[in-house]
Amino acid sequence: MRKLENKELERKSVADFKEADKTPIIIILDDIRSLHNIGSVFRTADAFLIEKIYLCGITAVPPHKEIHKTALGATETVAWEHQQDVLSVIEKLKIEQVAVFAVEQVENAVFLQDFKVDSDKKYALVFGNEVYGVSQKAVALCDGAIEIPQLGTKHSLNISVSAGIVVWDLFQKMKY
Repeated sequence: MRKLENKELERKSVADFKEADKTPIIIILDDIRSLHNIGSVFRTADAFLIEKIYLCGITAVPPHKEIHKTALGATETVAWEHQQDVLSVIEKLKIEQVAVFAVEQVENAVFLQDFKVDSDKKYALVFGNEVYGVSQKAVALCDGAIEIPQLGTKHSLNISVSAGIVVWDLFQKMKY
């Protein structure tokens, strides 16, 4: 077995990425404080051809050195937009018939492994602040909530880890 070199990976160019059919997932980041987390989510979004990222509230926007450190150029490929109010973004997407789900621990949340995707739908995933999670007002506007099962002593995962887990799960359910 031999490790592949980057040139052997057949990755898309920036132009090819922009023209490619996107995975029907939108990521909403609300009040994310860590610029490294923001950059990591951009990199995950690039890996799975995610349609768009909304950066809401205090979430920093590119270009920024600390975002670039983990995004490694993904801010140039993935479409993004800043909006001050996450509630307005959720309402807008719902009007556009996008199914909006908070990734949060709430009553009646569906565990990720039990979440079923509808191939005819586009999904938006709301990820909240590293300390406070998705706000109650945002949760109340969502169509539902997805919870990542956790078996240890901690009550949460890092936001970029959560995004990677949930995006991968929905991606593989949609594509495979």
